[in-house]
Amino acid sequence: MTTPRATQYPEPFLPPDPKAAANSRIADFARWAARHHHAEGLQDPTDYQSLHHWSVTDLESFWAAVWRYFDIDATTPYERVLDEETMPGARWFPGATLNYAHHALRNLHPDAPAITALDETGASYEITGRELRAQVASVAATLRDLGVGTGDRVVGYLPNTPHAVIAFLATASLGAVWSVCGQDYAPKAAADRFAQLEPTVLITADGYLFNGTTHDRRAASLELAGALPTLKATVLVNHTGLARPETRTAGLTVPWQDAATRAEYLTITPVPFDHPLWIVFSSGTTGLPKGIVHGHGGVLLEHLKILGLHCDLGVGDRLLWYTTTHWMMWNLVVSTLLTGATTCTYDGSPAPVARPDVLWELAARHKVTVFGTSPQYLLAMAKLGIEAAVHDLSSIRVIGCTGSALPASAYPWVRDHVGAGVQLASTSGGTDVVSGFAGSAPTTPVWAGELSAPNLGVALAAYDGAGRPVVDQVGELVVTRPMPSMPLNFWNDPDGSRYRDAYFSAYPGVWRHGDWITHTSHGSVIVHGRSDATLNRNGVRLGSADIHDIVEHLPEIAEALVIGAEEPDGGYWMPLFVVLADGTVLDESLCEKIRDAIRTGASPRHVPDEILAVPAIPHTKTGKKLEVPVKRLLQGTRAEQVLNPSAVDNPDLIAYFAGLGAERRRARRPHTLEGAS
Repeated sequence: MTTPRATQYPEPFLPPDPKAAANSRIADFARWAARHHHAEGLQDPTDYQSLHHWSVTDLESFWAAVWRYFDIDATTPYERVLDEETMPGARWFPGATLNYAHHALRNLHPDAPAITALDETGASYEITGRELRAQVASVAATLRDLGVGTGDRVVGYLPNTPHAVIAFLATASLGAVWSVCGQDYAPKAAADRFAQLEPTVLITADGYLFNGTTHDRRAASLELAGALPTLKATVLVNHTGLARPETRTAGLTVPWQDAATRAEYLTITPVPFDHPLWIVFSSGTTGLPKGIVHGHGGVLLEHLKILGLHCDLGVGDRLLWYTTTHWMMWNLVVSTLLTGATTCTYDGSPAPVARPDVLWELAARHKVTVFGTSPQYLLAMAKLGIEAAVHDLSSIRVIGCTGSALPASAYPWVRDHVGAGVQLASTSGGTDVVSGFAGSAPTTPVWAGELSAPNLGVALAAYDGAGRPVVDQVGELVVTRPMPSMPLNFWNDPDGSRYRDAYFSAYPGVWRHGDWITHTSHGSVIVHGRSDATLNRNGVRLGSADIHDIVEHLPEIAEALVIGAEEPDGGYWMPLFVVLADGTVLDESLCEKIRDAIRTGASPRHVPDEILAVPAIPHTKTGKKLEVPVKRLLQGTRAEQVLNPSAVDNPDLIAYFAGLGAERRRARRPHTLEGAS
C-alpha cells in the first residue's frame, strides 16, 4: 500500500456553511446534550470534533442522549444503557421493549407522502402516511393468518418498490424477522440465502424493470418457492402487470392485492431491544453467504443518528438513494421513515440508455433534499457529459455517496453541475453494522477525495500491523468500542465462533472491518479499499464463491479466480481469471458462455469486466485460493510485500500475476461495466 496523500489538499474543498451548520439538527442535538446530559466540551454546537470526542469517550451518555432526543417510545424502560462493553458481547439497553415498525410509522403525517415510488420511465405514485399504515396493518394481518408469529422468518424476492417496504414493516410489527434480495439474483443464489432461514412466507413479484426491459421473474419465483420447503404460503405481487402463472407454488398462494387491502387495525408487538429485526447477508468468499442478524433497538438508534443527525433529515424532507433491496443501503433508506421524512423507492437502471439523467430529472421534479448514489455513477455522469444542471436541483442540499472511495476528481463536477453549496458527503460503512463508520455532517468540512470524519459514536482508528493506532499512515480500519448496530450474531452460529473469527480474530476485543484507511491529522478518513477478498462492486458486496461455483461447473473451465481491485482514479476492475481445460481456447464464444452462465446463475452484477486465461491459479499449500495476494499484486504492491513464496504451491505465479498488474497499469485498457449499474 502506497503512502497516502493526506496532505495533498491543505484546504477543504467545501467548508461548512455557518448558517446551515448552526441551524442543523446535529447542532441542535449538541446544544440539547450540553443542557440535559452535562456533555463537556460542547460550548460550540457546530464543533463536530468536540461532539465526536464526547460521543466515543462517554458512550452511555451519548446513546442515552440519542434515545431521549429522538423520544424513543419504549413499552418498558431500560435498566441501563450498556450492560457490558466487551466486544463481542456488548448488551445495549437491557430491559427495554419496543418495536422498530412503531417508530417508522409514528411520525408520518397522515395526508403527506410517506413513500414516493419512482421508476426509470419517470413514472411515479405516492403513498401517504395514512395509506402506508393501513397497508402495513393489512399485510401484517395476512401474515398472521398465514402462521407468522414472533421470531418466524418472512423473506422477500422483490425489486425496490413500496411492496418491499410494506412487507418489511408488516413483518417487523409482528416481531417476525425479515430478509430480502433483489430479483436479479438467480433462484439458486436467492435460495442459498433464504433456505438457511427456514422461512414461513415468501413475498415475491412478477418481475422488475431495468434499462428499458421488463424482466419476467414468474418462473424464477416458482423455482425459488420450490427450493424453500418450510414455506406455508407465497404472496405474489403484480408489479409489472404480467399474468399470474398457471403453476401454483406449494402451500397457499395469496395475491398481494388481497393481502394489502384488508381493513385491519394495526397491532404492534413489543419486543426486547435486541430482538432480531432483519437478516442481511455477507457475500462470503467461501461457502454459503453468512446471515448477519441485527436487532430492533440497535438499528433504530443507529439509523436515527445517521439519518437524523448526519443527514439532517426530518419532516418535510425527501430522500432518494439509488439502491437494490439486497444492498444494506435499502435498509437505511427505509429508515428515512423514522425521521418523518419521505423515502423514495426506485425501480430500474440508475442510468438507462433512453434517459441516462432520469435520476436527476426525478430529483428535481420531486424536490429531493438528500440524493444518494455511488462513485461510479458520478464518474459515469461526468464521462457521459450529462448536464444535471439543466434540471432545477435547488432543493438538494446533500449528495450522499457510498460503495467505494469517491475520487477527488468527482467533486468539481458536483459543484459545477448540481450546486456550489451542495454538501458532497462521501461515506463508508458496511452490511455488517448496516450503517456507516465515517462520513459527513452539516458541521464538517468536505475534503476532496476524503470522508469528512468518523461518525458519531464510532470509535474509529487505523491500526498498523502491530495493532497500534496510526495517523497519516495506512492501516486497518478498526472500531475500538461497541456500536448498538453491531450484529447480534450470525445465523446458525450457536457458539459465536464464526462471528468472532470474522471481526475479532486479528485484534481481540477490537472490531476489524477489512478496509485499508488513513486517519488524517485534520480528522478526515481516506479509504483505500478492501483488505480482504470481498468483492465490492458499486457498493454491493458480492461473493467470489458465487462466481467460482458457476464457472467451474462449465466443462471448458478447470478453475477460476475472480478479483475486485480498486483503482487510483476511482474505478473498480473485476477480472475473472480462468484455467482452461485441455484443448480449449478462450474465444469470444466461450467468453459469452461464461458471462451468460454467471448472469443467469448469479446476477448481472456478478458478470466480470474482463475474462483472462491464465496458466494456473495460485494456492496456499493447503489448497486455498490466494485471492487477497493476487488482488494486491494487481494493484501494484511489491511481490515481497504480498506473501512468502514458500507458502505458495506454485511460486512462479507470483511474478506472473504481478506482471499482469504492471501490464494493465501501463495500458489501462478500457473495461465494461455491465454489472456495475
